[in-house]
This record gives sequence, C-alpha cells and structure tokens, in this order.
Amino acid sequence: HDITKRIFAENQLAKAQESLQQSQKLEAIGNLAGGIAHDFNNILTPIIGYTEISQLSLPESSKDWQNLQEVLNAANQARELIRQILTFSRRNETEKKPVLLQALVKDALKLLRASIPSTIEIRESVDPNCDAISANPTQMHQILMNLCTNAYYAMRDQGGILVISLVEIDITPDNYIANLDLRTGKYLRLEVSDTGTGIEKDYLERIFEPYFTTKPMDDGTGLGLSVVHGIVTSHSGHITVYSEPGQGSTFHVYLPVIVKHQTKDEPLLTEEVSGGTERILLVDDDEKIGCLEKEQLESLGYQVTALTSGVEAAETFRKAPQDIDIVITDMTMPN
Repeated sequence: HDITKRIFAENQLAKAQESLQQSQKLEAIGNLAGGIAHDFNNILTPIIGYTEISQLSLPESSKDWQNLQEVLNAANQARELIRQILTFSRRNETEKKPVLLQALVKDALKLLRASIPSTIEIRESVDPNCDAISANPTQMHQILMNLCTNAYYAMRDQGGILVISLVEIDITPDNYIANLDLRTGKYLRLEVSDTGTGIEKDYLERIFEPYFTTKPMDDGTGLGLSVVHGIVTSHSGHITVYSEPGQGSTFHVYLPVIVKHQTKDEPLLTEEVSGGTERILLVDDDEKIGCLEKEQLESLGYQVTALTSGVEAAETFRKAPQDIDIVITDMTMPN
C-alpha cells in the first residue's frame, strides 16, 4: 500500500504539535521572566531610594558621596536591564505606536553584549537622527534579537564581526531599491551582517520558510527568520538577504518612517524641588517601598499617612476625605 500521504500528514501533525509546545514553552518563560523582573525591580527600588536619600546629607566632594554614586550607577544599570526584560515579556504584540528604532537597537545591543562571547566583535553604526516608525516595540526587539542570534550562531565556532547599522533612506522610482516590493518614500534600513559561515545558494530561497533550518535538531526550531519575515511584512516593510558560503551574510530590513512633525523642545527642569505641606495618603503593599516613599515625601515637608492595605486605605479615605489632599497608590494592590 502507498502510505505516502498518511506519513506526510503524520509529519505535518508532529510539526504542528512541536510548534505549539515551543510556543507554550516560550510563553511560560516570558511570564516567568516578567514575574522575576517585577520582583527584582521592587528590590532595587529601596536600594536606589535610600542611596539617594543618604547622598542628600553628604557633600558631593566627599568620598562617601562618591562611593554611594557608584552604588547608584550600578543599581540604575540593573534597573535598565530589568526594563529590557519586562519589554520582552509583555504580550502587546499587535499594538503599534511611534517608535525610535535607534533607541531599541541600543537596548538590544546591551542585551546581546552580555550574552555573546568576546570572540565576536560587535560594531554599530546607528544614525541618531532617524525619524520614527509606526511599530510594535516588542516585535522590533524580536527582529533585532533573531537576526543577531542567527549571526552569532554562524560565527560561534571561529569568532568574527557582527555589524549592526541603521540609516534613513529615500526610495524613489529611479533608484535600484525600487525593484523591491516597496512603495516610494522614506524608509529606515536596518542592516545586520556577520563574517560567519554563510548560506548555501540552494538554501537562500527557503530561509524564511517556517521550520526550515540548517541547524541540528537541538539547536533551532526553524521559526526565527519566518517570524522576522512575518513581522516585517505586517509593518509594510521588506527584508532581503545576501550571502555566500564562507563569506558571511547580510540582512537588510526596510521599514517605512512616519512623516516628521515639528515639536518645540521642552525646557529641562533645573530648579530644586520645593516640596509642600499638603496631606498625602500613601498606599503600597510592599512595606519597604512604602517606608522609603514616606521618608522621601516627609523630607520635602509633606504630611504622610502610609498604609500597606488597600482596604484600610479606602476606609481611611471614607472616614475623612477632607483631611487628604492627594492619594499616591501602587498600581496593583491585593483585594
């Protein structure tokens, strides 16, 4: 009996089940990372806050103030890393908003440098004046991380150079880029290139296919580049690849920019915070953070009632709303 169709159907079902399991695994990892990042942020808040309070009582020229500044710098670096992890773990994958891609590239490179071995040199050439694009930030991170991870994989044995560049270009009917599947106009061109093993010519036409991979079974799912292709397409963009065996690979991603609107520069706040005498009801279920915020506000002259229970805070407010000028509360409270 010819069982070709049955075997094909069974293989397709197995691939679909594997894809679902991988998707569920990634979702679980994202949720776990988000939870850990949130808890770690709560640990960092009193470290940063009490360091700043301690600095207020010291002259900036003192050794103790400078030591505390080093603590503050390290804590802020940790907070920045946490912010990036939270960005990855959020599931807002359809919402688009104006995004400065150059800022996201900088963020992604910080994460990459921490995870890519020193045998791979990272070079960047990012135009800081690029206009914004209408995009989903999380999906832009996915593009950057997937392309850079692929480049790393191609160089992981021998080392090499990973180059990331971002420029704004103008696509017109009379230039060579017009041959791409794009309308004329202004675009950002993101380039990710490596000096790795390159891609065989026979594989180039298939690299954006789901499940297609040249990696061993345990090293990849074959979904990375297909996800990138899907995201770029959904943002009215285009992606190309050039590669030769032994000569590395170069990916170009084109994304349309938003027409620039003139805005006035807001003046920076330079005067010191004046404080006040108003009465504040402060609510935070984390007692350490509540104590820190109470001390910060009282140092500015405010009268603060700090509570850790949302229910108790609501009762306090109902009894004498005229005695409270403002309520400061944690975003999410039990009960």
